[in-house]
Amino acid sequence: MNKSIIRLSNIIILSLLCNCAIAQLKVAKIYSDNMVIQRDQYVKIWGWADSGDKVTVNFMNNNYVAMSNSDGEWHVMLPKMKAGGPHNMIISSENKTKNLNNILIGDVWLCSGQSNMEWPLAYAMNAEEEISNATDSNIRHFKVPLTYAGEPQSELAGGSWLSCSPDTAGTFTAVGYFFARAIREHHDVPIGLLNSSWGGSRIEPWMRKELLSKNGEHPAEAMVAAAKKRSDENKIRLEKIVGPLTGEDKGMVDGIPVWAASNFDDTDWQTHKLPGLWESQGLRGFDGMVWYRKSITLSKQDLLSEIKIGVGRIDDSDITFINGNKVGGLTQQYNTPRVYDVNQQFLKEGENIITVRADDTGGGGGIHGEAAELFIQIGNDKRSLAGEWKHRVSAIHESTGFSPNQTPTYLYNKMIHPIIDFPIKGALWYQGESNANEAGAYIYRDLFKTMISDWRKLWGVGDFPFLYVQLANFMAADDEPAESNWAVLRESQSAALDLKNVGEAVIIDIGEAEDIHPTNKQDVGLRLSLAARKIVYGENPVYSGPTYKSHTRDGKKIVLTMDHVGSGLQVKDRYGYLKGFALSGPDGKYRWAQAIVHNNKIQVWHPEIDNPIGLRYGWGNNPHDVNLYNQEGLPASPFRIEKL
Repeated sequence: MNKSIIRLSNIIILSLLCNCAIAQLKVAKIYSDNMVIQRDQYVKIWGWADSGDKVTVNFMNNNYVAMSNSDGEWHVMLPKMKAGGPHNMIISSENKTKNLNNILIGDVWLCSGQSNMEWPLAYAMNAEEEISNATDSNIRHFKVPLTYAGEPQSELAGGSWLSCSPDTAGTFTAVGYFFARAIREHHDVPIGLLNSSWGGSRIEPWMRKELLSKNGEHPAEAMVAAAKKRSDENKIRLEKIVGPLTGEDKGMVDGIPVWAASNFDDTDWQTHKLPGLWESQGLRGFDGMVWYRKSITLSKQDLLSEIKIGVGRIDDSDITFINGNKVGGLTQQYNTPRVYDVNQQFLKEGENIITVRADDTGGGGGIHGEAAELFIQIGNDKRSLAGEWKHRVSAIHESTGFSPNQTPTYLYNKMIHPIIDFPIKGALWYQGESNANEAGAYIYRDLFKTMISDWRKLWGVGDFPFLYVQLANFMAADDEPAESNWAVLRESQSAALDLKNVGEAVIIDIGEAEDIHPTNKQDVGLRLSLAARKIVYGENPVYSGPTYKSHTRDGKKIVLTMDHVGSGLQVKDRYGYLKGFALSGPDGKYRWAQAIVHNNKIQVWHPEIDNPIGLRYGWGNNPHDVNLYNQEGLPASPFRIEKL
């Protein structure tokens, strides 16, 4: 090797070494352009540099200096500041400078939970109009990436703050956005939404190992084993319903969709009414592939027009065929209406077969949405495809026993622990559906209180406001009073009201029987904001619907006194019938009861029960007909009294 090449190599090595040193200045990913930092609290800015480096943070014309320790960690503390902005921040070491722009000082709300919190504005009710009106740049949003770890981590996987605009708001948490919008209608303070949520997650993944460990064992190990056991038992149960199940798609052979052929014999297939998730139609607990077929008849005149089909919303993915020819398909878009143009060459006069392969990887599955979203449009003529479709299960996705969003501590370690030094005003929580099984629904009350108290301890800013959403009504309504895990879960959620600075948004009146993700997120955010205005912002609105306070007996009648009646109780029924109450006598059997509002109290009775023993209101998976409100329009919270 000649000397010139050696000199050039040395220069390149030195340059790389210098660049490596320069690159060591890092700022925690929670800090970026457009961020909101918490007013009226000390604010920690932190990151990493070479050991012993001097790091200067310049903010609002003040310098804050730190020296990185032996591990390269550095941090500075900013003083308490009033709401305002925008401001810029300059973070520098000897060799590198980072500029963070368009920073606001305001209130930061941690938004956490499962899919109904993660649910983006783009999928909410009236999404197009809401997004076009989302012009308040004083609302900012940070989405923590869906990541997990077996042990607590110091840094997020990524993410950045976005300023609200029609170009960005569609990705915001819808519940968080409507909460922020409602707060800003009453208080001119910037709102930051720190969105750390994961669809389908249980509560245990959001909690620290120390809270869940037993005998020093990591709680994840037992839960993974239990999940595998449940999966095996579930498969055995399902096979009794649909026959042998494997992971191989029987409807697709060597890439050919044999079950989509127009001449395929489907006479032994069962039927489903669509739209409707398959869990509500006999396939509870099934994750896998189901094929659907429906016959339509087209005339010679029909074939002269442009034709498109709508096959509803498909949880999670689909491939859609006509007469064996693929016309469309989407992957992992469980709430997107499918509308596909149809090539005229695929159609024929007479009978045509529409086939949909639905593939669900977890949670609800199948074709759902509104009946109007299933149609065939021939020119300007739209014909409904809702109703009976034939279906057959083709494959099962067998669980390995490991799902990060089901595994204790795994989400806390990577999605909460890295941000506990980032000051917040409070937390918004929408979760519980994944814990509403027989055992989990009751123990949730202890887990929930424990998590709230622990998060407050970790953030170290006192009993910060914790506002949560009670589960909505969901699934088929009961013809007769029945036991309900979802009702127990709601009761467990309400038990958290014993803690200080906790508020509950009751949405028992805005759920959807066929969709675990009700699209009316506007009222959810609004009801959360009422609790915040009461607990946080020094106002005195009526922030809760009626809740049970006490009761007395008047002969055969039970007379209930309620809290949070506001301007008075009201019954939303044109005839004044109060629904949703059930009574039990000495036999323990609950029966639908009669009830009225009288003198701002509630009288409940049953003509055949002389000695009522138990009382329930709104007790069911979907108590769809509950109609007790206060005059301010907030619904009463479900409750039970097992011993009157």
